[in-house]
Amino acid sequence: MLPVSNPDNIKLAMVGMVEGNGHPYSWSAIINGQYDANVMADCGFPVIPQYLAAAKDGLGISGAKVTHVWCDEKSDAEKVAKAAYIPTVVDNPQDVIGKVDAVIIATDKGWEHLDRARAFIEADIPIFIDKPLTDTEDHLQQFVKWQQEGKSIMSTSAMRYAKEFAEARKRLPELGQLRLITMTTPKTWERYGIHALEGVYPFLEPGGWLWVVNTGTEQANIVHCRHESGVDVILAAIADMYGAFACLNLYGTKGNLSVQSKDTFYAFRGQLVEFINYLRTGDLPFEFSQTVELMKIIIAGVRSRGESGRVVQLQEIKA
Repeated sequence: MLPVSNPDNIKLAMVGMVEGNGHPYSWSAIINGQYDANVMADCGFPVIPQYLAAAKDGLGISGAKVTHVWCDEKSDAEKVAKAAYIPTVVDNPQDVIGKVDAVIIATDKGWEHLDRARAFIEADIPIFIDKPLTDTEDHLQQFVKWQQEGKSIMSTSAMRYAKEFAEARKRLPELGQLRLITMTTPKTWERYGIHALEGVYPFLEPGGWLWVVNTGTEQANIVHCRHESGVDVILAAIADMYGAFACLNLYGTKGNLSVQSKDTFYAFRGQLVEFINYLRTGDLPFEFSQTVELMKIIIAGVRSRGESGRVVQLQEIKA
């Protein structure tokens, strides 16, 4: 269990790849500190080589390396390995057990994460799970059970670490008392709603989210949340709204502020550094109860949409 036995030589496995998500490429390069530009240029995600090239001086996390990789398609794993100089491609994800200090599950389909994570958690291997941890109530209950048993689990959206939002939090006194927050994202509520939600989450006290209403559709989710402070939060996850990723608006009694997160590299590196620090210290960067509350909001948004926009109290979601 944590901390890892050799904090200056942490071996990581990058596990899983799904359509529309190139994290195995980018995260491996960010951690390993080097990549093959020609292979990376052909990774299928043009934005990745762009932000890696722009941030060369920030590549690498000292004392940590991705040494093993497995993807759902072996050809993808072989390509990721070449792109980020990962020495070992395994045939089955469980093959990394006993070979690495921790596992990163780099997929963003929450309903799959329980099955993807089970073998590693039961083997007492610390694990980072890409957002969202889950969008299913019974799966959330199992993750909570594991965490209460002392298993080492961390899951975040990179938007928690967006530097633009951190700067906005410093300016909150200019706005007076907050009354409304809005945030936008493309894609689905199930896969990308957590980006909008976790970007907003640090602006309000954890533990105070009351209810959720989703009056949208699977293609255009319009989610209204209420916080006990009286602040209303509107989150929009619209399938093809790629021009409005991570647009945050804050409205208060004295002023307003609009910012957009654009430095993807900074946000990704931030969450990966926090995971490595967790492996070294055993201390999560925030209480696991925050992850639980975030997943309750995601689950409530799915439930409300499926029940014609019913108001779903967070206390209905049992964790």
